[in-house]
Amino acid sequence: MTATTPPTTTSYLSHFTDFLEAQRNAIQAQWEAHLDIHTLANRKVNREMQRSQCADFMTAFVKAMRDEPTANIESRAWNDMRKVLEEISSTRAKAGSTASDTAAFIFSIKQPIFALLRDSLAGQPTVLASAVWTLSTVLDGLGLYTVEQFQRGRDQIVARQQLELLELSTPVISLWKGVLALPLIGTLDSMRAQVVMESILEKIVSTGATIAIIDITGVPTVDTLVAQHLMKTIAAARLMGADCIISGIRPQIAQTIVHLGVDLQNVTTKATLADAFVVALERTGARTSF
Repeated sequence: MTATTPPTTTSYLSHFTDFLEAQRNAIQAQWEAHLDIHTLANRKVNREMQRSQCADFMTAFVKAMRDEPTANIESRAWNDMRKVLEEISSTRAKAGSTASDTAAFIFSIKQPIFALLRDSLAGQPTVLASAVWTLSTVLDGLGLYTVEQFQRGRDQIVARQQLELLELSTPVISLWKGVLALPLIGTLDSMRAQVVMESILEKIVSTGATIAIIDITGVPTVDTLVAQHLMKTIAAARLMGADCIISGIRPQIAQTIVHLGVDLQNVTTKATLADAFVVALERTGARTSF
């Protein structure tokens, strides 16, 4: 950033800082008025939150410009400013704002700053040009940093939601005392397989179950990877003191398992969940009228 700044810029920075400190309230008031007109229509960020963010931005911005004579936003002097931008990005991402809306929030401060600079430095074109260049460069950098942080925040939200959906899609059900069931629906990839294993092991510990039925009726295909995940889950459950029964073995899946050479000789398998449940009850010694 500093490499593209004209040589005369540094000598004027103290003047810019004095200007920003003197005009801070006016800049913030005009900025908020502009945002109220142009950016509140989407209702993603309420007026109180927006004004708080404007105030936090101005405080950190003026402080950083005063402490960093080269206006290098990557320096230690801009730590508070970066933290403010990270908080703004995170809050707006959670509120459902877009990256462009968040960037526009930062870039929109240019208008009141440049308008006041023009009025203040009308008779000093060299100082005005240097001020506009410096502040444009700094605000562009802050805007880009904000977009990067916003995208990172959105990615974290998406990742958390994906994990929550995985957990919801792998419910472990208590069918009977000592008997659990895990009905699987959809594709079983590595990430979901890990969630499956963790869910069933946690349920075994919390309930003291000795039988766990893994129903794959809703799994469209069984390949080598899926078979490996199932075997690992079964092995982990055995280490926890529970036997597993696999149900939902349709004819097509049975043929696929045979072709893949997957060894299920030590695993009890049943065609339906009901059949597996009967076996589980027999093993636990429960009496039923089935």
